[in-house]
Amino acid sequence: MRLRVEFTTEPFDLDEAPAHAVAAREVIEAADLDAVDVGPFGNTAEGGAEPVLAAVDALLRKSLAAGATRVSLQVNVVGEGDQK
Repeated sequence: MRLRVEFTTEPFDLDEAPAHAVAAREVIEAADLDAVDVGPFGNTAEGGAEPVLAAVDALLRKSLAAGATRVSLQVNVVGEGDQK
C-alpha cells in the first residue's frame, strides 16, 4: 500500500521557519520516502505505508516537542494510477 501525507505545523511565522517546522521538515526529508515536497504553507510526502507511518509518528513527536501547538495532517491511500 502507498500513502500520501499532507501536513502543516503551527503557529506560523512568515519571517523565519519556527523550530517545530524545521523539526518536521528534517523528519520528512530523512525518511525513506519516494516523494517529498516541503513549502511554507503545506508539506506533502509519499511512499510505502510503513515508512510514511513511521515518519508521521516521528513528525508528531518531534514537532510537538519543538513547540508546535497544532499539527494538521491528512493521510490518503494512493492508488497505482494516481500520480498526484
